Amino acid sequence: MKPFIVMDILKKAREIEDVVHLEIGEPDLSPSPKIKNALLKAVEDEKFYYTEAKGIESLREKIALHYKNFYEVDVNPENIIITTGTSTAFLIAFYFAKKIATQTPGYPCYKNFAKLENKEFIKIPTSFPEYKLSPEILKNYKFDTLMISSPNNPTGNVYSSQELKEICEFCKKNDILLISDELYHGLVYTDDYTTALKYNKNAIVINGFSKFFCMPGLRIGWMIVPDDLTREAEIIAQNILISAPTLSQYAALEAFDYRYLNQIKTEFQKRRDFLYNELKEIFPMAKPEGAFYLWCDISKYSNDSLKFCNELLTKAKVATTPGIDFGNYSNFIRIAYTKNIEELKKGAKRIKDFIKNR
Repeated sequence: MKPFIVMDILKKAREIEDVVHLEIGEPDLSPSPKIKNALLKAVEDEKFYYTEAKGIESLREKIALHYKNFYEVDVNPENIIITTGTSTAFLIAFYFAKKIATQTPGYPCYKNFAKLENKEFIKIPTSFPEYKLSPEILKNYKFDTLMISSPNNPTGNVYSSQELKEICEFCKKNDILLISDELYHGLVYTDDYTTALKYNKNAIVINGFSKFFCMPGLRIGWMIVPDDLTREAEIIAQNILISAPTLSQYAALEAFDYRYLNQIKTEFQKRRDFLYNELKEIFPMAKPEGAFYLWCDISKYSNDSLKFCNELLTKAKVATTPGIDFGNYSNFIRIAYTKNIEELKKGAKRIKDFIKNR
């Protein structure tokens, strides 16, 4: 199993003073104050016991209401399972697969999750600037499960409603299980996007509170499972989870503070615009439509992204993620705009000076 290199970079960077951390996909913004109050109340009320494996009913109802409010999609709370982050949701979802296909570049842990369960795994390459799959591409491969992510990590690209509809229809026509990673939903800077459930009621949709909701350390996520898989998914959850963290579940009840969340989205969009404009002249890249990453082509400077990132860290004190974390991309790096504008200014200047003097 390959290491998740960004975590090694993070460990090394924390041992160096005055580093600008642009490597880890962790929001630096605080969650809604309502979440802290809910968490403290849960402690005061001694909510230290297990919940049912699916999670507390009130939270599942809140999530179902979120899909109605956000996407105009009806979801039965009984089809929702609260998970420990999204990682355990993928482990549950992959149980139902035999041969999983997904796009590359993509989140490296997908392949590791599949390997843990001895599932076949296919990486389908996508190209600049779209970095997207389509039925025309998919028809050239054989698989029973398709894993898509939108917005994508690391590219930030987003499937439009029409593109998503075409993929959903392809999966339904060919009896393919669709797993849709929608963790960065909310952090989308275009209005033309939706959930896969809009077009495929039999998809497994995975989301969580780590990114848009700014709750990474509470380790709380969810998955929505079709009727015919719900009971079996619940049994798996009983065995590998018992239940998601109880205190985190009660805190998440107050996560859907849309006025506050709109401020989160606006801040990340400002950061995206700033850093993209600062770096687009030195790194060819597509302007991301979502998430909080820039996917930067370093071909003019290096064909060894790990060496490049290590030099950038030790010589310029800027931590970034090598492209090889996301597939065979030794000429790319990922830069996260998960710090405030002042830190981004400092990081951009250091990167430019590093390139100039290299």
